[in-house]
Amino acid sequence: MNRKHGLVAQAGGPAAPAELDVPGSETDVTTDQPWLVIVWNDPINLMSFVTYVFQKLFGYSKEKATRLMMDVHTKGRAVVASGTRERAELDVYRLHEHGLWATMEQSG
Repeated sequence: MNRKHGLVAQAGGPAAPAELDVPGSETDVTTDQPWLVIVWNDPINLMSFVTYVFQKLFGYSKEKATRLMMDVHTKGRAVVASGTRERAELDVYRLHEHGLWATMEQSG
């Protein structure tokens, strides 16, 4: 904690100096863990469509998009992106717009 000097008024007298605790640079600040965007398997969407969506939304190569789609298909889920909370929220929204079942969670 940094200490700053300030004035504290005392009853019946002039203000007296006092030390105040002010958070400073040495305060522990935990860094944000990245947010993961997860796509879940569903019985509706064709595998070719899921691959297409991964390519379109994330710019993945056909090979990477296919590998992620196969994880969704065989393992039930795949982490398709990670980043800030705001970015993960946007990615989940965009995946929902394409009819995919997607959620987000903080890694860690």
